[in-house]
Amino acid sequence: MKELRRKDRAITEEEAIAILHKTEYGVLSTVTDSGNAYGVPLNFCIIDHCIYFHCAVEGQKIDNIKQNTSVSFCVVGNTEILPDKFGTRYESVIVSGEVEEVFDMNKQNALEGLLHKYSPGFIDKGIKYIEGLREKTRVFKITIKKLTGKARKQ
Repeated sequence: MKELRRKDRAITEEEAIAILHKTEYGVLSTVTDSGNAYGVPLNFCIIDHCIYFHCAVEGQKIDNIKQNTSVSFCVVGNTEILPDKFGTRYESVIVSGEVEEVFDMNKQNALEGLLHKYSPGFIDKGIKYIEGLREKTRVFKITIKKLTGKARKQ
């Protein structure tokens, strides 16, 4: 894998993790069994330096993961068009890693992590919601193998 081309825009791992924590959604990229790229936007949370997401019990991304557990995940944080500079102020993170399904307490912890990120004012109601849909939901973990982030700050 090539290194970051614009090294002057590289950000630290801590800054990249902070962007992952605050970003609302990311794009998971997988490969189909015929070798085609497939990207899907999804909600996620970070727990112990891993990315967790939930989904239905079947679908294209699950089929792709069964064939190849190597994935890419990217997010775009804050952006601002700079018309007079013909550019954009931005921050972004790209993760490469391995994905696997999680179960039992790992699944519960991930679902609660999503709840805390997206519905912090409704924890009790959210716990009941999770209980009702636990069997209709699958949860996956991306173990981060490589993380790069960059930003144009000016």
